[in-house]
Amino acid sequence: MSDWNGRTAPDAAEIEAMARHAMTTLPPEFREAAAQVAIRVAEFAPEDVLDELQIDDPFDLTGIYDGIPVTEKSISDQPGGPDIIWLYRRPIMDEWASRGDVSLGDLVVHIVTHEMAHHFGWSDDDIATIDQWWE
Repeated sequence: MSDWNGRTAPDAAEIEAMARHAMTTLPPEFREAAAQVAIRVAEFAPEDVLDELQIDDPFDLTGIYDGIPVTEKSISDQPGGPDIIWLYRRPIMDEWASRGDVSLGDLVVHIVTHEMAHHFGWSDDDIATIDQWWE
């Protein structure tokens, strides 16, 4: 059994570092475009996001893509900021603890992959292929 004395839960910066690592290890054909997506970590999703998605429990949302998918962008778009993947630390930690069958790093990679799917307009088959990239 591991000695958990003196250990603390990863903070937002550590979760962000895991996410950034996941993005740099994407297959080469996706890395450049992925580098244009910002990563932000918050404790929980804001109430307006939860309301918009009709999510009652803030622990039910571990991440979300906020931007215009590359399949829908046009030169006439006037973006107000960069595309962002938001990761929600407390729900991620809760899912990791309750699952008990996956490393925290692997869970973050999985979440980032699914949020990148929204950015790239990937199919379920594409997601499965990318998920296998890290296995």
